[in-house]
Amino acid sequence: MQVINFHLKRNKTMKKYISYVTLLFLACFAWTGCELEDPELGTPPTAEQVTFTHTYDAANPNIVHFKSTAPGFKALWDFGNGTTAEGMEVDGAFPLEGNYTVKLTIYTSGGSASSSKTINIAQTNPVMLNREDYNFLTGGASQTAGKTWVFSPVGPMNFGGQVAAGGNNWWSQPLSEQNDCMKDDEYTFSLAGFKFENQSKGAMWGINNGAENQCVPQPATPVASTWNLYEEDGKTMLSVSNGETIAWDDNEGVYQVMELSENRLVIRKVCCGGEGVRNYVLVPKGYTPPVIQKPFKVVDINDTFDEPGNFTWSTDRALFNESFDNPAQVGINTSDKVARYTKSAGQANEFANIFIDLGYRIDLSQRNIIKLKVFVPSFNDYTSMLGAEDWAVKTLQKQVSVKLQNSLLGGNAYTTQAEVIQKVTQMDQWVELTFDFSNVSARTDFDKIVVQLGGEGHFNPGIFYLDDFRLMP
Repeated sequence: MQVINFHLKRNKTMKKYISYVTLLFLACFAWTGCELEDPELGTPPTAEQVTFTHTYDAANPNIVHFKSTAPGFKALWDFGNGTTAEGMEVDGAFPLEGNYTVKLTIYTSGGSASSSKTINIAQTNPVMLNREDYNFLTGGASQTAGKTWVFSPVGPMNFGGQVAAGGNNWWSQPLSEQNDCMKDDEYTFSLAGFKFENQSKGAMWGINNGAENQCVPQPATPVASTWNLYEEDGKTMLSVSNGETIAWDDNEGVYQVMELSENRLVIRKVCCGGEGVRNYVLVPKGYTPPVIQKPFKVVDINDTFDEPGNFTWSTDRALFNESFDNPAQVGINTSDKVARYTKSAGQANEFANIFIDLGYRIDLSQRNIIKLKVFVPSFNDYTSMLGAEDWAVKTLQKQVSVKLQNSLLGGNAYTTQAEVIQKVTQMDQWVELTFDFSNVSARTDFDKIVVQLGGEGHFNPGIFYLDDFRLMP
């Protein structure tokens, strides 16, 4: 009994001890809960603390010197004329007379705050407007009606892709291949008032109610808008205001200027969820760019897909994976990686293909045989007829077509192309095909190679595999 009583007493003592520790822990927790979540954060700044001074340059009052008198480790400025700057002391350039709302945003350990004030520029400084880039874009002060730009009628004027691949490995199209509502677009830039006018004649290509690649209705009277050329992160940028756009209507009129000269304007904007870019080529209205022949070269062409080839594949409606696991490492092809080619269903994909825009004209006098390996799977449906053009076969074909084209002809390149079609009779295994172009070896105008699997003109889907593409002696 004594032992039992001893244990009972000890248990009671332990319970009291545990309760005491628990109370201490809860008290400590309650006390620490009253502390700041992050003691390193300071008090958030207020708009009243955001102050700055400005002085006009003695030699040129259209240049204004700004100095932040607010606390903080970072100061961002918006000059109200489309330009920005960063720093505690910065300069703003205001060529045109008028009132400008200048906003300063400061950042402290506690957060950020902003404040604005209006400055007045008494008169326009014409010297500041006499810039080469302004003159190229607008025609200069003497061209009072401004300068009107249209899409280039020569060569690719709408191309897109990944920046690392030159921005054109997804599509590269001439004006003739654009929708009618895009072909007639005109854009006028004036130096007077930095006026921009979108003259898209009723509709332009873009996003309509969330759907891409649509003709988007435009107001009969162009929206009042201005343009601005400025530098940002080492890039030359062009913006247009009030939701106006160029070439692609997405209500985001900001573009990187890739090229600007008297007769050529190339602009770029991020697209496709940030994965790539859209590029557009414009020329002055009434100007026809000269047709520049590409150089004539003798070059070996090859791509094993295990390693990068010596050219870039581009796609036209086809889905193309250039690093796909070999589905059958047997027979004549035991390599690890191949390419998977997918033709999706639907009329929009009836001419799906992949192509090589060489950048030069092919000398076929010494090299005129193209070879490749192909795997045609039996799981494709080669009997269903999901629609087709009147002139086309109605089913998916077990075939590979290679075409040589002159890209300078744009959408009419097919009219002078040379094409070789090879039928495939062995399914579910790798076979090597030969495409002999010796009968056109004297031609000197081919600068593009098109590869098409499964036929064209029909709406049926299919998957195929390619490897070891080459044009060799």
